[in-house]
Amino acid sequence: MPVTRILVVDDFLQWQRLVQVLLEGREDLKIIAAATDGLAALQKAEELQPDLILMDIGLPRLNGIEAARQIRRLSPNSRILFCSQESSLEVVEEALRLGAQGFLTKSDAASELLLSVQAVLQGRQYVSRRLAFPAASALVTEQPNRLRSEEPSPRPARKGDAGRVHEVASYRDTVSFVDAFARFVEAALQAGNPVIVLATETHRASLQKRLQERGWDIAAAIQQGNYLALDAEEALSTFMVNDWPDQARFFKVAGDLIVRAVKAAKGAHPRVAACGECAPILWERGKPYAAIQLEHLWDEIGRRYEVDILCGYLLSGFRRRENSYIFERICAEHTAVSSQ
Repeated sequence: MPVTRILVVDDFLQWQRLVQVLLEGREDLKIIAAATDGLAALQKAEELQPDLILMDIGLPRLNGIEAARQIRRLSPNSRILFCSQESSLEVVEEALRLGAQGFLTKSDAASELLLSVQAVLQGRQYVSRRLAFPAASALVTEQPNRLRSEEPSPRPARKGDAGRVHEVASYRDTVSFVDAFARFVEAALQAGNPVIVLATETHRASLQKRLQERGWDIAAAIQQGNYLALDAEEALSTFMVNDWPDQARFFKVAGDLIVRAVKAAKGAHPRVAACGECAPILWERGKPYAAIQLEHLWDEIGRRYEVDILCGYLLSGFRRRENSYIFERICAEHTAVSSQ
């Protein structure tokens, strides 16, 4: 009987032991190695060329999505089955578009691990029963990392979008970036609305200078709580876990910021405006799927709190054809797309 050689990639040792127990007694399934972070997974996959890789997403050093993308080149014959606590359908979609053959939630492992392994080895797609959704069946037929149209477009309007702005804009240089953010902030302040800025130290300083040149007393706005300027890097550190946005932490951090801004506003029905570059920073660090997920979470925040949001990217990073698919996925999480 042919033996399937399996690589287990997970930093939780108890999960590794559970997999061993669940596969115990199967002479046709053999765990040949384990890795506890994404970079080690790349090394072992290239060295061992396993038949099947059971891969977590929230891995140290390099998350599972990025590791899987590179493994597709290093060990092209290895089939990948994601085993994760993550249950976001957007993450499942990204995993399957990447070329993974299956996605299993860890909470379903006791009853579905063997079923999922069998399906994947037979060339069939497997998605945890609790996560099954209509679009999943089509995703496995698409080529991994396929490039879509280079003309990005916003996602279709959804309930709660009316009157709300979640714009993604790409800029040719830093000057146009700061100018656009200044116009966005100025419009909010003129309407009597509080503003949240999440940007790098350099961009925050340039933005404040530009607003002051236009006659705004930003020092007073900061003191009154109407202008909250925070460091994007520090903000990321509060909700990123293993290079992936933790949904619960993000909603806590973003929600607290919005409540703080609303309390400082004087109007009866203030509408918070937020602009920043947290997701663009993730993109620049080579973490495009984390950036897509973060944009998705910001979109959810925009709907929950009716917040107007502007996300700024430098255009140079998306001019290469291999990045067009990522940019389109980012644009799809917004209600409007512009370029300056």
